[in-house]
Amino acid sequence: MTSAQRAFLRSQAQTIGSVVMVGRDGLSENVVSALDEALDCHELVKVRFQAHKDEVQSISRELEERSASALVSVTGFTAVFFRESRNPDNRHYDLKNLCVR
Repeated sequence: MTSAQRAFLRSQAQTIGSVVMVGRDGLSENVVSALDEALDCHELVKVRFQAHKDEVQSISRELEERSASALVSVTGFTAVFFRESRNPDNRHYDLKNLCVR
């Protein structure tokens, strides 16, 4: 992913709310499956850390690997993930032209 694509996705993420929360259980299978489902529906997803705030970077990297997504950014206690939809009809973001469909 290029820096221009990351910047575009970061700008788009400013208008969306957090869909997945990491709580006191940390990185559980429930968090991974919730992120996977959210990525299937929305492509661009914010994850908010309510606990384990000292491990935001490491947990975000592991979530990136386990969900087969791209970690767009980590700001404070919020991480943004992107995974392009497998179905071309459900794609919301065009990363080649940096626009919303």
